Amino acid sequence: MPNLECRMYEPRFPEVDAAVMIQVKHIADMGAYVSLLEYNNIEGMILFSELSRRRIRSISSLIKVGRQEPAIVLRVDRDKGYIDLSKRRVSEEEAHACEDRYNKSKLVHSIMRHVAETLGIDLEPLYQRIGWPLYRKYGHAFEAFKLIVADPDAILDSLTYEEKETGADGQEVTKVVPAVTPEVKDALVKNIRRRMTPQPLKIRADVEMKCFQFDGVLHIKQAMRNAEAAGNDNCPVKIKLVAPPLYVLTTQTLDKDQGISVLTDAIKACTAEIEKHKGKLIVKEAPRAVSEREDKLFNEHIETLNEQNAEVDGDADSEEEEDTGMGDIDLTNSGVNAD
Repeated sequence: MPNLECRMYEPRFPEVDAAVMIQVKHIADMGAYVSLLEYNNIEGMILFSELSRRRIRSISSLIKVGRQEPAIVLRVDRDKGYIDLSKRRVSEEEAHACEDRYNKSKLVHSIMRHVAETLGIDLEPLYQRIGWPLYRKYGHAFEAFKLIVADPDAILDSLTYEEKETGADGQEVTKVVPAVTPEVKDALVKNIRRRMTPQPLKIRADVEMKCFQFDGVLHIKQAMRNAEAAGNDNCPVKIKLVAPPLYVLTTQTLDKDQGISVLTDAIKACTAEIEKHKGKLIVKEAPRAVSEREDKLFNEHIETLNEQNAEVDGDADSEEEEDTGMGDIDLTNSGVNAD
């Protein structure tokens, strides 16, 4: 069986004053024993005095077994393997940077580990030949992996390592050989592309739109067309009726900020058109990225509403259904005879 245990970074121990991600293992009389997640779970300790700057009233409210969080390295005894850490000395900025780095490192580690497991090879030599050289060259292997998605040859073919062997004369000879074999390269690229190819984000906004004019349906349809015209090839905009007077605008894009900007412009175009005809648009939910789960729940909600509408409407003709797009129409104040 291959050995799949390995730290994420080349140094065996973190540097003093570095922020590291820890997981609380158990709580003792003097403090909490933790494992350093980025350093192959080597053990460290946080004394109770290093938990908080404030007076400690309840240990359990400050630290819990199983919790993962950043801590600052206070002391490292490399001979004995002792590491003292502090939770109270972590600034907000250091915590964010640590969490960001750890999430990237965790993804790199997961890919590397899967390749080693698939090919039946030890994980540490894979890091020695590929992972850690990429950390050195790109600052973080995650950045190199992003480039590998589009151009694996440019990144991986340049990696080499020194291999020692005994020559015919009995002398030890050092050879420089490619670090990445075709088999490893194929498995690595497949895993990186599967895990790191950017997925389009879905951006959504919810609005209420009403128009009490006689031909309000036509004005609403034109406003919808104007909203969709605000999209582009990278961020196409769609708008559809959920249930009068609620409409949803959506777009899919790789660039979250661009998607939000395009939907914001679409809402402005829609608002301008409907207000020209004494209609009204209210933003119920501003443009934001939605998760797959949120999107699924929303689509299920729409399907439920459609089923309910079908049950209520029965065999209503299409003209009556089209009128629902006008929102809540007050016939007494719209100038239309209700008789």
